[in-house]
Amino acid sequence: MNVYDYAMKVEKDGEAYYRELALKSPNNGLKRVFNILAEAEVKHYNVFKSMRDKDGQDINTLDISTDTKTIFETLSSEKNSTDFSLDEIKFYEDAIKREEDSFQFYADKAKELSDEDEKKIFLQIAQEEIKHKEVLENILSFIQEPTNWVASAEF
Repeated sequence: MNVYDYAMKVEKDGEAYYRELALKSPNNGLKRVFNILAEAEVKHYNVFKSMRDKDGQDINTLDISTDTKTIFETLSSEKNSTDFSLDEIKFYEDAIKREEDSFQFYADKAKELSDEDEKKIFLQIAQEEIKHKEVLENILSFIQEPTNWVASAEF
């Protein structure tokens, strides 16, 4: 399996994971957050597919960013609405680990690429995975202590 196919698999798995989290979440705000993260994984998938297929699309014009402002606003508006189980907390901790692993994979692969544009995209997506990790860390903080939760608007 080449690097693009593997990256596409990672992103497809990430999308499925976030869709599952959205389905399991008892909190409407978190459902929305997880769907935003799933859509970000779809964007990443499409970038890697374009790179693999060399379809002529300018990968530098593709939007791979995650709307963290919407995530922050969603969590802020929902902060007193739900209790969470220890199993759910473990699920979010696992998601954080997945994002760390994705970051490391993309950062490592960027070092192996000779095409500067492709290297740049891998590094950008690696940074997006760090943003996702920070979002998940904020979610974990939110679900552990929603009444004391204060998130960074910058995520």
